[in-house]
Amino acid sequence: MPRKSAADRKADIVGALLVLADRIGPDRLTTTDIAREVGVTQAAIFRHFPTKADLWAAAAEAVAARIEAGWQTAIAANPRPRDRLRALLAVHLGLNETCPAMPAILHSRELAADHAGLRDRFTGIATQFRAHLLEALQATASEGALSPDLDLPEAADLLAALVQGLTLRWGESPRRTSLQADGLRLIDRQLSLFAR
Repeated sequence: MPRKSAADRKADIVGALLVLADRIGPDRLTTTDIAREVGVTQAAIFRHFPTKADLWAAAAEAVAARIEAGWQTAIAANPRPRDRLRALLAVHLGLNETCPAMPAILHSRELAADHAGLRDRFTGIATQFRAHLLEALQATASEGALSPDLDLPEAADLLAALVQGLTLRWGESPRRTSLQADGLRLIDRQLSLFAR
């Protein structure tokens, strides 16, 4: 069997981190756990990622890349503002369902305290998500499709919080239902309450 390239091995390590962060929690995860999951030695982990901070930074970039690619697809595929708004929300629900470690990593106080770069990267993602939601809400309002007394920044915050709350509830459940399908049903209900 041919040896994997360094890039492939790094991707395997980050992928294992994301699986294990969901299974055992990001705060309890060790490089020994990751090495066992990948089938390499702990020393091999540190050859690719000299420090645990480097490993978490790579995980943050992998998560950020997924989110940002999802946003770009949602924006490009949905010229109508309300559809774009719904698609942006669907991106987060879908990614949280396919990579359930993401919310745990995003909201881990221990990781945020220990890794300032990780915290800053995720704060930037949250800020950008809110900006995308606000832009789509403003565009929807300019079409006259939202109640004129709706506070748009508060609506963006409410929608982001709805995604977060639905994800946390789903993550603590047996996960027998689709987070994205169930979440979008509730989001549609919320958007109808925003309507004129």
